[in-house]
Amino acid sequence: MNFLENYQQIVAKAIEKHIFKNKPSELYEPMNYIIGNAGKRLRPIMVLMACDLFNGNTEKAIKPALAIEFFHNFTLIHDDIMDEAPLRRNNPTIHTLHGINVGILSGDALLIKAYQFFEDLEAELFKKCIQIFSDTGAVLCEGQQMDVNFETKEDVTYNDYIEMITNKTGVLSAASFKIGALIAGAKEEDAEHLYNFGKHIGIAFQIMDDYLDVFGNVEQFGKKHAGDIFENKKTILYLLAMEHATEEEKKELNFWYSKKTENVDKVYSVEKIFRRAKVDEKVLRLIHKHNEIGHDYLNKINLPEEKKKPFKELASYLLKRES
Repeated sequence: MNFLENYQQIVAKAIEKHIFKNKPSELYEPMNYIIGNAGKRLRPIMVLMACDLFNGNTEKAIKPALAIEFFHNFTLIHDDIMDEAPLRRNNPTIHTLHGINVGILSGDALLIKAYQFFEDLEAELFKKCIQIFSDTGAVLCEGQQMDVNFETKEDVTYNDYIEMITNKTGVLSAASFKIGALIAGAKEEDAEHLYNFGKHIGIAFQIMDDYLDVFGNVEQFGKKHAGDIFENKKTILYLLAMEHATEEEKKELNFWYSKKTENVDKVYSVEKIFRRAKVDEKVLRLIHKHNEIGHDYLNKINLPEEKKKPFKELASYLLKRES
């Protein structure tokens, strides 16, 4: 995965170049904090990978790649506020350190900056990229609202869940690839194939995120263990458990998911049902399925296999990640 490290270095240098030095520091320092608190920065890397796939000018794609990264972090700040999450990437969340008001403002400012990163593109390309970017932002908000609704909605279905994570996570990976492809001058058909590849590996990534919330190593994952259970989030783990649980276990799940509590008995009881229903195995199979669908779209792009190899390695990395 040397190629990933190379891209990470490019993104890191670009972020360092665009560090905020503006005033008031109370607004901009939290923005530097979350942007500098490096995650894997996969989404801006997707922009650069797509641009390289079609032999585009990587320099031209760097600012749009940062736009994706800044937008992603904007969503994380607001997600953490909504979820009352204490940790992000193993560090205190912005609202925990600076309060909710600063968190909201810093997130808003990151969103505005994200749009500004597209301004160097020529008019026609600017319009295409901004349209994808704005559409993605709107759909992502729909996915976030669905996620919130699921906490109190009793009849969440498997299809509801897939739609929610597609909107909340899949489309951002998809848009990252498509924007990079368009900047490189790729044909619309190929850009769309890459979009669908990104959508499905994004779905797999989010399902893995839900899996790791319960079954992952908390030190490596960098989030509160079983936070989704505490928040009554009806993830794929919950839905599969309800499908395969006994009647008694369904009653117990309904009992625990009808209340928000920090009671460790809740996590212990729910996890026990998840394990008995072999939810972990079923979820890993589902992750594999969406990676296969993504590969089918990638294979439709008529380019040498060697050029597509990094995309398959990235998908494999997402499948096997531990944090």
